[in-house]
Amino acid sequence: MTVIKAHTSTQQQQQLQLILLSSFYECSLVPSPFSLLNHSLHFLQLYSVSFLRDFASPEGIRVRTHAAIMNLVLILGVVLCFPLANAKTASPPSPSPLSPTPSPAPAPAPDYVNLTDLLTVAGPFHKFLSYLVSTKVLDTFQNQANNTEEGVTIFVPKDGAFSSQKNPSLANLTQDQLKSLLLFHGLPHYYTLADFTQLSQSSPISTFAGSSYSLNFTDNSGTVHLSSGWTHTKISSSVHSTDPVSIFQIDKVLLPEAIFGTDIPPTPAPAPAPDVSPVADTPAGSIGAGSTASSPKNDASSKHMVRRIYTKSLLGSSLALALVMFA
Repeated sequence: MTVIKAHTSTQQQQQLQLILLSSFYECSLVPSPFSLLNHSLHFLQLYSVSFLRDFASPEGIRVRTHAAIMNLVLILGVVLCFPLANAKTASPPSPSPLSPTPSPAPAPAPDYVNLTDLLTVAGPFHKFLSYLVSTKVLDTFQNQANNTEEGVTIFVPKDGAFSSQKNPSLANLTQDQLKSLLLFHGLPHYYTLADFTQLSQSSPISTFAGSSYSLNFTDNSGTVHLSSGWTHTKISSSVHSTDPVSIFQIDKVLLPEAIFGTDIPPTPAPAPAPDVSPVADTPAGSIGAGSTASSPKNDASSKHMVRRIYTKSLLGSSLALALVMFA
């Protein structure tokens, strides 16, 4: 125990009280554990100095008791303020990032369809393809196939259909008329062969050339017939039928009335079949079951021939008998 003077003890008590108050004040403002520890060490330093100076005096005992109580209060303050310091200085936990909802994968784009390749491999459709390229109708069909959701249906005549088209001739058409004729061979929608059963009930159907360029369809027991007024033909085969492109082969060039007019020449009547008279049944009693019936003229000739043969035979027999008798 240290022994100190009265005025010294009072001064030390005041210093200890100031240290304790300043510790609690800093704890309330900035609850830092290092500040509390610093004030605790300073308090213990002053306390140890007073302890070494006055050890056994009654005043020293009273000061030490008072200092011990203040030190206990300071230690309790440190203990109570330390969790508060941790609670205030601890950074709030960062919110866990929400996992983004996976968006559905986009539908795969359909494969690019090259009409030039299709018409070059199949066919022969070289004449029709050359017309499509020269009039740039191929670009129209190509754009409809790959850049729209409707698709395209094309009716393609064979090369022989163009060479056999004499009347009316395609050589007298202007460039715009030729382009309209080629657009007349396409529908701005993808149709399968089975769809023409429904189309036959809603004919006429407008083509790429416009509403005045329409086609009539007829489904006859699964065979699809096309009619444009000037042309009557049928779908002879399916060249390509995969969404978004259908290509069907036809036997004739489709001629629209909007170009060639409505004065359509009559279709020539088919040649009459040869008149063959039926064979009559063979009458009973005729010679030879497989012989055919003859006309009355033929019957008279046969009877005359029989008489001549009979007469010649009778004359020959008489002559032979006379030669035997006079020999």
